Amino acid sequence: MNLTISGHHLEVTPALREYVLTKLDRVTRHFDQVVDVNVLLTVEKLKEKERRQKAEVTLHVKGKDIFVESSHEDLYAAIDQLMDKLDRQVVRHKDKLQDHHHATAKRLDATGDAI
Repeated sequence: MNLTISGHHLEVTPALREYVLTKLDRVTRHFDQVVDVNVLLTVEKLKEKERRQKAEVTLHVKGKDIFVESSHEDLYAAIDQLMDKLDRQVVRHKDKLQDHHHATAKRLDATGDAI
């Protein structure tokens, strides 16, 4: 897994980098086929105060790119919201890959049709 953490109008400190890595562990625990992760942390100067800190992630998995963004007045809170959204999308993607819409054997009657 390739991981890129970059900052726009801010310096990515080791504490920020470690925080993002610990939060990403939850996502990779749910779905291990992650090819590439790009995280962009931004401070926007002209936005209203509540939404100045912005975190974005682009997660490249086999066959799909998942993009999530979140804004908050605190960068750590923005990262938390971002990872929650990303986790939900990754779990949904994983379910779509595993769900093949087959009727189970219990639900088939003698003719082979679903009940």
